Amino acid sequence: MTDTADHDVTEAPQEDLESFRLRARAWLTAEMPRIPAGWDALRDDDDRASEARALQRRLWDGGFAGICYPRRYGGLGLPSEYQRAFFEETEGYQMPVIFSTPTMSIIGPTLLECGTEEQKLRYIPAFLRGDELWVQFMSEPSGGSDMAGALTRATRDGDYLALNGSKIWSTYAYRADFGLALVRTNWDVPKHRGLTMVIVPIRHPGITVTQITMVDGSVEFCQEFFDNALVPVENVVGAIDDGWTVATRLLFHERHAVGGSSPYLSVPRLPADEGSEDLGHLAERLGRTDDPGVRELLGEAEMLITVERQLRGRLARGIASGRIPETGGSMLRLFHGNTSTRRATIALEIAGEDAIAWSPDLGTGGVGVEFVQRQSRCIGGGTTEMARNIISERVLGMPREPAADRELPFGQVPRAAAR
Repeated sequence: MTDTADHDVTEAPQEDLESFRLRARAWLTAEMPRIPAGWDALRDDDDRASEARALQRRLWDGGFAGICYPRRYGGLGLPSEYQRAFFEETEGYQMPVIFSTPTMSIIGPTLLECGTEEQKLRYIPAFLRGDELWVQFMSEPSGGSDMAGALTRATRDGDYLALNGSKIWSTYAYRADFGLALVRTNWDVPKHRGLTMVIVPIRHPGITVTQITMVDGSVEFCQEFFDNALVPVENVVGAIDDGWTVATRLLFHERHAVGGSSPYLSVPRLPADEGSEDLGHLAERLGRTDDPGVRELLGEAEMLITVERQLRGRLARGIASGRIPETGGSMLRLFHGNTSTRRATIALEIAGEDAIAWSPDLGTGGVGVEFVQRQSRCIGGGTTEMARNIISERVLGMPREPAADRELPFGQVPRAAAR
């Protein structure tokens, strides 16, 4: 069992919000480093990963890690407005961005809902301390958006599951310690009924992680290969063959994390706000703030920010009150993806040729790179096409899209022959 002795897990009177804010402000000033010029929280190197672990440990030692996590597992057990207040105070400070998603906002809430008590006590305090980083093992080379069509198999071998297969598009898996993997344990039932969710230690015999070089030269995405990797049955989250139940909760938390509405985010996920300020600075730096067309583009960008903020609040209130189903979070995911894509286009339109060819001191190269990879914002965290399906079927009540393999035993589903 993980030691949580550093934190008092007994119930205590709740600190009022303003006192919490003032205490956080004083602590951040004294303990957290300011953001230097040119700082990139997601810089793709080992030093930045180590820095993130150290920053997360500072939050733990200062009593600000896991603000909305239960006290029993090392958190503060406070309502979401306390997390929002802390976000507001962290502006200008370095924060452990890579811990926020998926570790804190997707994996953690899934374990809270579906994990055993032993799993919660073992893993949640560890990542709140910054000791362990997590990743999702969901997508597969042949699966596309059909996560339930997983081919990675897990075969029972006594007290272990032997994993064989491959996962892909796992962000920063080479830096991580554990993965939450959806694997196939039963081929004789329809695909949604034969899956199991399992905790996988990444630095483990039989597991190979390879990095994928992207068009911009980054290597954050990975592919994993499992070759008779033995994982204890006690690592199963939920029940064997009922992994889809766990996966649906993970997807729920993923949609809210990507949209920025998850109470478990440890770093504010508001790229639209950050991008808005960057667009204004971009126009100023290029001397184009008097251009009527540029001013119109800046106004559009600000409008998108305002709508996203209002949508986030409305959905949060509606889901909390039961007026909007939980699947309504897909509306924010859809809007966020489309907005981010449009904002990348706006930036290119403002920068013009300076985003295509630039001198090092101009600082506009990132605009071009962001434009080239803009569509990734509509893919990561579940595609916007899938979000539209969820909204139509589970929010608006429209007929489900036909699926020929829905009730067919998965072992009988035709698949392309392996090459």
